[in-house]
Amino acid sequence: MGRGLSIGEFARLTRLSVRTLRRYHEGGLLEPASVDPASGYRYYTGEQIPVAQVIHRLRELDVPLADVRRILGADDPGVRAELLAGHLRRVEAELERRRAAAVSLRRLLAPDTEQLDVRLRAVRPRTVAAITETVRLDDVLEWYADAMSELDAAVAGSEPLGPPGGRYDDALFTEGEGDVLVHRPVADPPTRGRVAPVVLPAVELAVTVHRGPHDDIEVTYGRLGAWVVDHALAVDGPVEETYLVGPRDDPDPAAWRTEIGRPVFRVSDA
Repeated sequence: MGRGLSIGEFARLTRLSVRTLRRYHEGGLLEPASVDPASGYRYYTGEQIPVAQVIHRLRELDVPLADVRRILGADDPGVRAELLAGHLRRVEAELERRRAAAVSLRRLLAPDTEQLDVRLRAVRPRTVAAITETVRLDDVLEWYADAMSELDAAVAGSEPLGPPGGRYDDALFTEGEGDVLVHRPVADPPTRGRVAPVVLPAVELAVTVHRGPHDDIEVTYGRLGAWVVDHALAVDGPVEETYLVGPRDDPDPAAWRTEIGRPVFRVSDA
């Protein structure tokens, strides 16, 4: 057996820098096939070329070192695939978060010039089929999807009395955790699993409609908040959303319509 490939030769074949290969060695990710005891020179084999390239791609995806070691050390291809799939899901979620942030920032830097259409509405008490839980902000989208699916199944066949909606405590956003209620107004709300009849109290709302996907819905929230302040009103209770048109109604996000309602009361006669 020959001495193998020097680190320089291996670097040229893998298109990785010598510095990177040394870092992989020091991090325990890619041990050279042999190290000359006299000179300390590292030598590699041709079989290690794809391993080095796999490590490089994993690090490009910001896979943590510990996870890279687990992926490389897993003998079962299924285990390796699941470890990688889990990280890719996290990467995709982060990319989606960044994309949504970019959409929101563009709208903030070039705000709508037309006046926001806001109306005050007095809402009577109503009984709805609902699921209520304390939810972490990081989990709210997944929780919402599961809760609405459970609601849909529970009220299947019931007469709908309006579009679905949700109520979100301010603590969800200010503290990172708060009570969330999602509901469907139907005749004779059932009790099934997490679903139960809930009486929503009477409330006066300042309402407006957000058009399109929720990537920049906080911009509409902010504009509604400014309107409330300008009209000498104060917020009083959890925000309400009514999903006039959503993914269940139309797959095109541009067609979605979400009504936002801020519970308010007047603090002056201005």
